[in-house]
Amino acid sequence: MYVVERCAAWAARFRKQPMASEVVHHARRAVIDWHAALYPGAVLPPATLLEKALAGELDRGEARLALGRPATVRAAALINATAAHTAELDDIFRDGIYHPGASTIAAASALASGRNLLRAIVVGYEISTRIGAAMGRAHYRYWHNTGTIGCFGAAAAAAEALGLDAERFAHALATVATFSAGLQQAFRMDSMSKPLHAGHAAEAGVLAALAAREGVTGSLDVMEGEAGYGRAMGGDPDWSRAFATLGEDFHITRMTFKNHACCGHTFAAIDGAMALQRKLNIRAAEIEAVEVATYRAGLEVAHYENPATPAEARFSLKYVVATGLTHGSVRLAAFEKDRIEHPATRALMQRIQVSLDPQLDAAFPAQRAARVAIRARGRREEHLQPTRIGDPDAPLSDAQLDDKYLELAAPVIGADRAKEELARLWALEGR
Repeated sequence: MYVVERCAAWAARFRKQPMASEVVHHARRAVIDWHAALYPGAVLPPATLLEKALAGELDRGEARLALGRPATVRAAALINATAAHTAELDDIFRDGIYHPGASTIAAASALASGRNLLRAIVVGYEISTRIGAAMGRAHYRYWHNTGTIGCFGAAAAAAEALGLDAERFAHALATVATFSAGLQQAFRMDSMSKPLHAGHAAEAGVLAALAAREGVTGSLDVMEGEAGYGRAMGGDPDWSRAFATLGEDFHITRMTFKNHACCGHTFAAIDGAMALQRKLNIRAAEIEAVEVATYRAGLEVAHYENPATPAEARFSLKYVVATGLTHGSVRLAAFEKDRIEHPATRALMQRIQVSLDPQLDAAFPAQRAARVAIRARGRREEHLQPTRIGDPDAPLSDAQLDDKYLELAAPVIGADRAKEELARLWALEGR
């Protein structure tokens, strides 16, 4: 079978099987984390601007935007996925260098509810994360996986939500492969393009599934063909290896949930610097120098030396490390104007040096680590941060995830409603 047929055949079999309680629990965690990222992004551009741009598709339809406004299915998928990726708080599948929740859950939520919702999400995660892992670093060199891989998560989730048979499911995946888009250069300069990648992926996935339901066909060999997705966008992926554990090892149980509101490539450096600061028991003003060594993607993506906007600040390794040391956290407040221009943070940035660590780079993407050294009070101490807080090997607990959700949702929808919704999300049925 072709790759898309193999995915579709598994989805058809999985539909008839009960989901393990562990898988259901982790799917609920993913949905809670998605909502935590969704609400702050829903009141920021570009989501707010998309509502104006797509006014003709709002206030009608059966789907809903984050704050309850009616929308067509495609508009809801597009705007909600964009919102969920805007504040840089959405989940990560480490091995796929990919944020699956933004687009996958937006697509599933636009079409499914009740028991079908969690199953659609699981199907989207399991298929897309394997495609992301197979495409690897060669793909990530130029492409933004959340857009290019996210379309498969959205299409698979939408196909499952619609109950497509294996043939139509395969055609949905085949069609969405040729919709795949999202260039890294789009966010190497200050812009709103990055969250739009997640939005486009969700919309494309929904469109591909709806079209397949009506009989629209795609090229079934689109993934492995001579001029297909794998060769064109990543090299020569080993598709057999990528799907060897499909249905046995559930990737949704190994998600990274963000503990900071910025680029995930900076997290190990932030965590390491703050851990070393606690060990030394020093204030930021006492720090004479900071050295950060990490993997190449962390330096290339989080490259801004003098960030002037929230988007640039979220992708400035020096800024987020400095603000963590100065203020003790890197949450939403870190990207307000007064924080970005904070004199103590700016001064500390000048004392931070970053470099490539070949050993840590060789371990990427399976490991996201940083070496941090701080010189203060006439002494120098080093610290290896082997993983990020929130990674599968250092996960946020359910209670910590609850705290994250309430912190981010309450300012937007109110504390009482946030608590009520949290209880509802934990009670989502899975079968």
